[in-house]
Amino acid sequence: MKPIEVQQLDESLAFGSRVTGVTSEALDDEGVRAKLKSLLDDRGVVVCNNVEQTSELQVKLSEVFGPLKEHPVYSVARADRDSLPGVIVITAGPGSCVVEIDGKPLVTWQPWHFDHAYNNEMMYAAVLRSIKISKDGGDTAFADGIQIYNDMDPAIREKAEGLNVLYNLDLRFGRQRFGLPKNFHLVKEHDSPLGDLSVNNENGRCSVHPAVWTCPTGEKVFHMCPYGCRGLEGDRSDEAFALLAEVWDEAERVMKVYTHKWEQGDMVVWDNTRVLHEATGSNPEQEREIHRTTIKGDFCHGKWEEEPESETAA
Repeated sequence: MKPIEVQQLDESLAFGSRVTGVTSEALDDEGVRAKLKSLLDDRGVVVCNNVEQTSELQVKLSEVFGPLKEHPVYSVARADRDSLPGVIVITAGPGSCVVEIDGKPLVTWQPWHFDHAYNNEMMYAAVLRSIKISKDGGDTAFADGIQIYNDMDPAIREKAEGLNVLYNLDLRFGRQRFGLPKNFHLVKEHDSPLGDLSVNNENGRCSVHPAVWTCPTGEKVFHMCPYGCRGLEGDRSDEAFALLAEVWDEAERVMKVYTHKWEQGDMVVWDNTRVLHEATGSNPEQEREIHRTTIKGDFCHGKWEEEPESETAA
């Protein structure tokens, strides 16, 4: 059997690997599986080229990194709820949000984020597969939290240390307090009712995740985002958002980005506990569909926010 071949994703970046030779047969080999797992641990993003484009292989590749887990939001579209647990579908449709950046209309645009920030248990990793590739846009960008932390201004990095950030599922851009592009214009909000649910509105109970955490290797990771952010644990004041915006602006200033331009045969794996990602959006008049797996990890550094005393005493 021909072994997988590994290259650096981009010589200017300290993260990311490109792999060829990933086949169903190769994934049966324990040495190949161990190599891929080690690559993700070391490099944060693994881009697999020329891969058989089937759900079966996407799931098989995902299970190299951990067991699939169900997505925590039942109403999110699934590829096959019965036989493909946790494999969700990301696509544009009549209810899709539409934004403009630099006057250009975009659908499926999402700002920098990590998945499941709104949940107490993040997923560890994911595999993306592009089913329908937009001819105009539709790229996926990645940024490494280790690099961001290391390159931040020490004074602002110190402010990020120890911050516990609140998130929930109210992802409406009209409620986002910082981190939107200056040339951003909201044309049409999501039709999804998720943000209207009492537990997910901007004042509802939130998950709590640290802005900085430490890897088992001892490396520090910057890991926060504006998307769905509701303030700091115990503090939802304007001052808390001003601090978060200051920290985020510095993180965005220093981040070194890999932007993946999708081609047929690609599957992309990333460590969701380390790497932030952004959906750059696509032409509203073109079809785009992505399938994403949800992979459970061995650890969780999130929790649920404590209920206010007035509610817990009732």
